[in-house]
Amino acid sequence: MTTTATLLLRLAGPLQSWGDHRAVLDTRHTAAQPTKSGVIGLLAAALGRARDEPLGRLADLTMGVRVDVPGTLLRDYHTVSDYRGVPLLAANLTAKGRQKPTSKPRYVQPTERFYLQDAAFLVGINGPAAFMAEVTTAAKAPACLLSLGRRSCPPTFPLVLGLTDSALSDALAEQDWLASPHARTIWQKRNRGATPATIDVPATIDNPDGDTTLGDQPTSFALGRNRHTTRRVTHRLITLPTGFTPLPNTPGGEEHDPLALLGW
Repeated sequence: MTTTATLLLRLAGPLQSWGDHRAVLDTRHTAAQPTKSGVIGLLAAALGRARDEPLGRLADLTMGVRVDVPGTLLRDYHTVSDYRGVPLLAANLTAKGRQKPTSKPRYVQPTERFYLQDAAFLVGINGPAAFMAEVTTAAKAPACLLSLGRRSCPPTFPLVLGLTDSALSDALAEQDWLASPHARTIWQKRNRGATPATIDVPATIDNPDGDTTLGDQPTSFALGRNRHTTRRVTHRLITLPTGFTPLPNTPGGEEHDPLALLGW
């Protein structure tokens, strides 16, 4: 019987962007949480794998994502032009691998990029224990620079939270809430100063019997032959302690009489 282990990653940073099937030439959307293709790509980069190298055991790993801080959506609008003042080329390639000219000359191309701001995710990757130990070592000292979906989105420290023998679902439930002190303050402001003892955060976990199908299971990262297939997942809520101290007149706090100061 092969023993398994779960690598826990903290994917957090000022910006993240996890590409999905909606990507087109002039717009780059982001998924609401890390995609499996993005995370497997991150691990492949850490291991120093070439883009055209077969995924091998990386393709068989199972993944779970816990959304601790969903972040907010940022839209970046900008224009692209050639500094020489010549028309832009099309995205399509000729048989020789060169970009085709546009049928109608275009000198300026408006584009949009979408990012997640100040988000924090707990990602668990489960697989054979020996291989996961190798992946963990690589993630701590990556062969290539790592990014959160795009090269302009570096992760913040710490990235690796540890390697555990726990099953994937259990590992996601055992880790403390990843919200920073600032994120907790923002959460309280949005919830009128509430200080609950626990909070429910959503999680998406690989499950062959899951009720949802996602199209982000990578099969190839080769340039021009980037391919994906589907995977089935299940969704659940995980209850985590917040570390908040209950205040008067809040759930879990002492009873407070707002008229006591008036002597009533």
